[in-house]
Amino acid sequence: MGGMNVRRISMRKIKEVLRHHYETGLSQSDSGKVCRVSRSTVQEYLLRFNASKYSWPLPEGMTDDELERALFPGYVGRKQDHEILNYEYLLAELKKPNVTKEVLWTEYKQETPDGYQYSYFCELLAKYRKTLQVSMRQEHKAGEKGFLDFGDGLKLVNPETGEKIPTKIFVLVWGASQYTYVQATLSEDLPSWIEVNTKAMEYFGCCPKACVPDNLKSAVSKACRYEPDINPTYADFARHYGTAILPARPYRPKDKSLAETGVRLAKRWILARLRNRIFTNLAELNQAIEELLEQLNGRPLRKLNKSRKELFETLDKPNALSLPAQRYEFAEWKKARVNVNYHISFDQHDYSVPYTLIGQIIEVRATCHTVEIIKSGQCVCSHQRSYRSHHYTTVSSHMPPAHKKYLEWTPQRILNWAEKYGPAVKVLTQKIMAQRHHPEQAFKACLGIIRLEKHYSAQRLNAACQRAIDYKIYTYKGVHNILQKNLDQIGLETTSTKPAIRHENIRGADYYAQNMERERESLQVQAFDDSLIDLMGQN
Repeated sequence: MGGMNVRRISMRKIKEVLRHHYETGLSQSDSGKVCRVSRSTVQEYLLRFNASKYSWPLPEGMTDDELERALFPGYVGRKQDHEILNYEYLLAELKKPNVTKEVLWTEYKQETPDGYQYSYFCELLAKYRKTLQVSMRQEHKAGEKGFLDFGDGLKLVNPETGEKIPTKIFVLVWGASQYTYVQATLSEDLPSWIEVNTKAMEYFGCCPKACVPDNLKSAVSKACRYEPDINPTYADFARHYGTAILPARPYRPKDKSLAETGVRLAKRWILARLRNRIFTNLAELNQAIEELLEQLNGRPLRKLNKSRKELFETLDKPNALSLPAQRYEFAEWKKARVNVNYHISFDQHDYSVPYTLIGQIIEVRATCHTVEIIKSGQCVCSHQRSYRSHHYTTVSSHMPPAHKKYLEWTPQRILNWAEKYGPAVKVLTQKIMAQRHHPEQAFKACLGIIRLEKHYSAQRLNAACQRAIDYKIYTYKGVHNILQKNLDQIGLETTSTKPAIRHENIRGADYYAQNMERERESLQVQAFDDSLIDLMGQN
């Protein structure tokens, strides 16, 4: 009976073979056909049964393990399968890059030549995996993926008003080790999203090769099952850390089951323990979360007998990406069209670009320190970021040489154009340009004033410009307000010959003159990119 060469089949099928042979009287061949095993296999099991101390029918209450020991004397039964195969070791090894079941089985057979064959080895491993949680069953390679999600957090209490302020909890879970990071934040907006992602990478000391977020707006500009549009700032963050962004497919919760499991675990293990405490600020709340997070990551996982931290140190961290020397600096991205004055507007400030880009669409990448102008993926220039509203930052080298024939917009051309609508329009544009260090910086305001003729008549525009000149209001918005309020149709005020009344409650003309001057200096030179394109086309 040759040891272990017989094909191992389930004990249920062995009992069927014995029943058909002894009870129904089927031949060995027919019994094999009914049970879908070969005749030689039926013969082998009948010989083993006849050699045992048992007879058919089997004794009442006889277990499968007892029958197996009777058929295979001296062989360790399936009751001890978990002692023969080190499932914790095998599952941990499977998470490592390039490790397959076949590799592990080959190593197992080298140590245990009389051990299980490959198919039964895989079957036992699959059975064990079914006893684990769903999130643990998924095979994630070490260092490969991190799963990210937001959940509802605790509420902060304003100590002065008693107002309750809701918070969100951010969770990042590693696929292989389930090592978890949790942080409370006030919002899911883009700055908050980048901040918690950055702090998570610093907490781990490494970065997963791919991040799997949900389809929130801060991560995905436009959700799509096949080609989602990644938010430009988040894509910039990914480039900095060398990772890839793989958003979960819409309406496919299994794509990020680990993240959802992590959120539930954070709520049950951390937030539930903090539910009766009162927190007045985020720093206090996050400190309490961090203390419980260490306990969570240090707890041994059931079935695996290792903590998340131990698994992370042996699996994910050695195979993850190293962090760059500098942390990511938050950067805003936007698209802009270069105006005729070779400037683009960002955050109410105008920055110059090379004049050859006039009329073209470019990208702006702005950090808290710099503003970069990007064309076709290449940085063409950069400026120190200015937070001075309604002003210009101009580099002389960006200005076109005066002799360039293709320079479409010149101060004289704008003056000639303004003169078509009245002498006051021309005078006002002259004064606006005279206020700027470079006349080109006033082009937008002048063109905006000229464009008002489309909504009002040339006669009214000229009258409004005259009134603006008389009151020394040299801005587009000043002219626009005059036309909106029909002040151009009111005669100019005449100077009174009566002596001015002086009283402590009367502010007087000087006060209003000063206010008028301050207002004139602070008024915004509005951007009219779309209208300028129309004007360029018309002229």
